[in-house]
Amino acid sequence: MKVLCLHGFRTSGSFLRKQISKWDPAIFQDFSMVFPDGKYPAAGKSDIEGIFPPPYFEWFQFNKEFIVYTNLDECISYLCDYITEHGPFDGLLGFSQGATLSALLLGYQAQGKILQNHPPIKFFVSIGGSKFRDPSISEIAYKDPIKVRSVHFIGDKDWLKVPSEDLTRAFYNPLIIRHPQGHTVPRLDENTTKQLREWTKMILQENSDPENVKATNAADVTSDEGQSVIGA
Repeated sequence: MKVLCLHGFRTSGSFLRKQISKWDPAIFQDFSMVFPDGKYPAAGKSDIEGIFPPPYFEWFQFNKEFIVYTNLDECISYLCDYITEHGPFDGLLGFSQGATLSALLLGYQAQGKILQNHPPIKFFVSIGGSKFRDPSISEIAYKDPIKVRSVHFIGDKDWLKVPSEDLTRAFYNPLIIRHPQGHTVPRLDENTTKQLREWTKMILQENSDPENVKATNAADVTSDEGQSVIGA
């Protein structure tokens, strides 16, 4: 299964690959992970200068309140073209700006706004993601619970902890994994590694058994909406 991995603000695809390399390789060993760079060169200082070599990129720009966005439509068009050309993709993984953008793509696809000719994306790994706050965007993208498998990493010390929690409410039956760290791709302990391995194993099993997918979807329709929470 193919996964599009979108990096954080003013970093790069190579840096996200390095961040994910902290995790047990068995978690994604049966997935093809693709790490593109953002559409725009970083327009300012990167937080990883001196830690990881340039170049650095950003997907779009925004104001301090995260209400006004610049080049967002162009970014969405760029990613839709990329997904169409290099896909199909089965899942999305994103950190920070990349996670926020991934969730938007999923919501827009579910509402028929984009990627109408691309198979529905099946799963999502969010690390420190959030919602867009502009009502003209949020009232479309998060209008209905997004019914893809999703796991959300939320840090106790993350400055985006509350927005990350709010993002989980945009998804149907999300798996929430809490960790004691800040706004970062966290190192995983033994228990969390096991839970994430089980989650990816479930994704693979559902993909290999269409009847299992139908049964799971039917159960989702009839069960109560809720959340599974792991960690502190």
